[in-house]
Amino acid sequence: MDNDVLTTSQAAKLLGISVRTAQLLIEGGALTTWKTPGGHRRVYRADVLAMVARTNPTPVLASALVILLASPARRPLYEASLATVRECAVDIYGDTHTAAFAIGSRLPAAVIVDFDDTHDDAYVERLAFLRHIATHPALSQITLIAAGSAAAIAKATDLTQTPRILATLPEQVPDAVRTALRDAKEPAEFLMENPPFPIAANEGQRLAALERSGLVDTAPEEPFDRLTWLASHSLKTPIALLTLLTAKRQWFKARVGLEMTETPRSWSFCNHTILQKGVFAVNDLAQSAPFDVNPAVAGSPHFRFYAGAPIIDPDGFAVGALCVIDYEPRTLDADQEQVLLALAGLASDEVRLRATNRQLRWALEALNRRHDPR
Repeated sequence: MDNDVLTTSQAAKLLGISVRTAQLLIEGGALTTWKTPGGHRRVYRADVLAMVARTNPTPVLASALVILLASPARRPLYEASLATVRECAVDIYGDTHTAAFAIGSRLPAAVIVDFDDTHDDAYVERLAFLRHIATHPALSQITLIAAGSAAAIAKATDLTQTPRILATLPEQVPDAVRTALRDAKEPAEFLMENPPFPIAANEGQRLAALERSGLVDTAPEEPFDRLTWLASHSLKTPIALLTLLTAKRQWFKARVGLEMTETPRSWSFCNHTILQKGVFAVNDLAQSAPFDVNPAVAGSPHFRFYAGAPIIDPDGFAVGALCVIDYEPRTLDADQEQVLLALAGLASDEVRLRATNRQLRWALEALNRRHDPR
C-alpha cells in the first residue's frame, strides 16, 4: 500500500513534468494531497495516473506489445524476423476472433495481418478485421500493418488506400514495427550520458511502465521469493535474482545467495537480457567483453557465469529479468534454458496479476472517494 502513495517528486516524474510544476498543480487543487506528520506532501499514485490519462493519454497507453495474425505455416517466418526487434513482445494468433479478443484486453502498439497463405474466406475475413480496426476511434493509436507478397497486397486495393494501414512485404515488417515502437523522447533523457550498456529505442516508455508497476522498493513477496529459489535449486546455481531496472539502479525484488539489495545499473548483466526474446547467457564472464571489466567480474565477488530471461509486463515491456549467476564458468543445456524461460514466464504472470489487482483496487478507491469525499 505504501508504494501506492507518492512524493511530489515521484508524482512529477510520473507526469513527466518538473517538481515545481507538480507543486503548482497541487497548490491549484488539480491533485488532491495531504500532509504527513512531518509536513511532507503525499499524493495517491492512482490520482496521478488518472491525471495522465486525462491530459496526455500516450504514456499510459504506450505499449510494447505486437499482435500478429498469421497462419501456422507463416508463423516461423515472422517469429524469426520479429526476434530482431528487441523493444517488443509478440503474441501470435491464427484466427481473427482470438486476435480481436487480445486487442480488446490490452491495446497493442502494432497489429500485423499476414495476407499470404490464406484461402478466399480467410482473406476476406482478415480484410474485414483490419478495416474494422482502422475505422474504430478507440483503436486509433495502434499501428496497422498489412503484410504479404506484392500480389497478395494488390488484391486488397481499397485496404491499401486506407491512410492508417501500412502495406509492406514481410521482410520489411521489422522496420515498420520499430517505427511504431520508437519513443517520442530521447532515451538519454532518462539515463546517464552515453550509458555503458545497450538501451531500447522505447526506453523512456519502459521506465514509465516500470514506474506504473509500483514494484520498485517494495517489501519481499513470497511468490517472487519462491521463483528465485526454484531457479537457483533447479539450475544448481548459488545465486538467483529477480531484478528490476530503473534509470540508474538494478534493484532486486527477490534474491537467493546475495546479500546486496541493488547495484548501479551500469553493473547489470540484465541490461542485455531485457533486450532479448529468450535466454541471454554468458558462459565465462571473465573471457567475454564487455563483461570482463564489470566490477562484479573483475573484482569481488568475481562472478563468472550469468543467464537470464526477461520479465514482461501486461503491455509488453521488459521491466526486469529472472537470472542465475555462478562463480564458475558453465553452460545451460536446452532443457535448462526452458526451465529458466518457464520461471521467468511465471514471474511475468505475477507482475501482470499485480497490475490487474492494483487497477481494480484503484478503481474501487476512486469510486469510494467519489461517494464519500470527506
